[in-house]
Amino acid sequence: MLSPSPDLATRACLDDRSTMTQRLAYAQHSPVVFKKFLEFSNAIRQAGIEQTIYDLVDIRASQLNGCAFCLDMHVKEAKIHGERELRLHHVTIWRESPLFSARERAALAWTEELTRLPEHGVSDEIYAQVSAQFSEKELADLTFLVMAINAWNRVNCAFKTLPGSADQAYGLDKAKLS
Repeated sequence: MLSPSPDLATRACLDDRSTMTQRLAYAQHSPVVFKKFLEFSNAIRQAGIEQTIYDLVDIRASQLNGCAFCLDMHVKEAKIHGERELRLHHVTIWRESPLFSARERAALAWTEELTRLPEHGVSDEIYAQVSAQFSEKELADLTFLVMAINAWNRVNCAFKTLPGSADQAYGLDKAKLS
């Protein structure tokens, strides 16, 4: 479920997919920072935005960044959370798909804007679209969510974390997508 035409950063992350081997077990080498970042990510999950939004944001950012490990993980999580398969297939075409609510579309637009971060910053149009669907607290929480998944994507792309390598540890084998 990758974007139809990945940008340079995505292509760089996906280079040599057929021979992908993990470069570094970053959690083992930086356990204190890893634990704190995991705590930050878990705190965002407790913020109150509906699970479907979290799943869609994680999937879309991971697609844009070409993060195989995170995309694999978050598709499985969404499936475990009850997400319909067709919607999972439609995340890349969310603008054309009738399967997403206005609130979900706003979250996906915000995710794309913050993941790609335009040269001149976030447009007033996108901000207005998102703030019409989310309270100020929710918008702050959503922004932290996008921030977190982009950071996870970057560390997992940098160290080529293998898709599916943590399935058993995270209970993702329950998705039955292997």
